[in-house]
Amino acid sequence: MKRTFAKSQILMHWLVLILIIIAYAAMELKGFAPKGSPARATIALIHYTAGLSVLLLMLVRVVLKITHRDPEITPTPPRWQIAASKSVHGLLYLMFLALPFLGIASLYFGQVAWSFFGIALPVAAVPNQDIQHNLKEWHELIANAGYFLIGLHALAALFHHYIMRDNTLLRMLPISSHKK
Repeated sequence: MKRTFAKSQILMHWLVLILIIIAYAAMELKGFAPKGSPARATIALIHYTAGLSVLLLMLVRVVLKITHRDPEITPTPPRWQIAASKSVHGLLYLMFLALPFLGIASLYFGQVAWSFFGIALPVAAVPNQDIQHNLKEWHELIANAGYFLIGLHALAALFHHYIMRDNTLLRMLPISSHKK
């Protein structure tokens, strides 16, 4: 059996991570720019664009997850760790599909006009501030929970690498000493 994930899976993992960092950084930096300023509008556009890009790449990741088997972890971890891993990964996939969807839907119902690499995205013919507010609240709540889940995922990878001394982390590294 292969010892690393497929190159396409590794590429999508790290591209999504970079886009998530950009989306989170833009969200955090937005507060430094005055409301209504061009800088704030640019930061918001970066956040929206990174978010929609995450959604699109996560859809690709779902297809790759379905069409490719995960490489084995050696040595095999205890069952509880495998179950915890599957749970956290499931939550990460769900979160990074739901977050951009909720954000884009919030923009739609709030009639926020923006374009994705030059493609104008639609807005609701009639704004619905109640729906927009609820979607934004859920988006922010899940995004804040994301800090914990992303941290847990990263700590687990480091735990497996340095404490368990298995190949969990090595399977997803872009450059690995393992042979397939």
